[in-house]
Amino acid sequence: MNYSRKDAKSHAFAAMRGIWAAALTPFRDDLSIDEDGFRANMNHWIEDLGIDGFFIAGKQGEFFSMSVDERKRCFDLAVAAAAGRAQTIMSCSDQNMDVVIDLARHAQACGADYIVVHAPVLHFFKAQDETLIRYYETIAAKVDIGIALWSHPDSGYLMSPELCNRLADIETVVAIKYSVPREMYVRLTAMARDRIIVSTASEEEWLDNILELDWRLYLCSSPPYLIQTAADRRMRAYTDLAFAGRAGEARAVRDSLEPVRRALKHTRPPEKPHAHQKYWQELLGQTGGRVRPPLLELTEEERRATRAAFDACGLKTA
Repeated sequence: MNYSRKDAKSHAFAAMRGIWAAALTPFRDDLSIDEDGFRANMNHWIEDLGIDGFFIAGKQGEFFSMSVDERKRCFDLAVAAAAGRAQTIMSCSDQNMDVVIDLARHAQACGADYIVVHAPVLHFFKAQDETLIRYYETIAAKVDIGIALWSHPDSGYLMSPELCNRLADIETVVAIKYSVPREMYVRLTAMARDRIIVSTASEEEWLDNILELDWRLYLCSSPPYLIQTAADRRMRAYTDLAFAGRAGEARAVRDSLEPVRRALKHTRPPEKPHAHQKYWQELLGQTGGRVRPPLLELTEEERRATRAAFDACGLKTA
């Protein structure tokens, strides 16, 4: 991080913008991290696709299958690969508070720009809001790096806009990846946009959120590197058109990607999002690799169906 604790919010509001992607972690056949493949992907995403920032070792990155040391290694790899050309936000999510803080300290020390910590699974549902306030206050007291909240259904509940508005008062809470129904993140934006950057992972809603809510940060999922190529940067194009106020042109470009979205969505087997996305990466010439157990690999039939949809979706690869 290149800002002080007291400047975390002002720095984020000035710098945390654009298209950010959640990185998949490539694993070799022996299930070790493919470090060369990771570096190559990062370089392609930055130089060829114009992606502005990266969410490292999160759900897409299979953090749940990695040791703490491996997660730290991913942080180090990402900072080195970004090399000042893009920003990084490191997922420190874990059910164990000591692990969260250990990862947060490593992220701060290795030069990450921010960390993200998802709302934990709670086993008791009494005074839930006060528990979550204490949770994030405890983390914030241990490190100076800017913190992004993350609320999603996997926690077993969603943090309310009213709770998030209270959490926005924490000195180093700078953003939230709010994976909730649109009405909830619209309400939070209206309540707290002066203290927290609100975003969500839906690429399909991204353009409307720029035009209607004046959002400037897409935080974040895999579409930025799955629906784009060096020869076909339509997500980057419609984003820049929208930022420039050219709404009609932006909508036309956004809508032209619908066949690509359908191809991705309709060929993704239940319970196999990681394997499916990694195979799609390979079709794009990126490093995909294996998934780690207990995640499931694609069958040959699923690969054939995905390849056929990829070939017919109209995404330009050259």
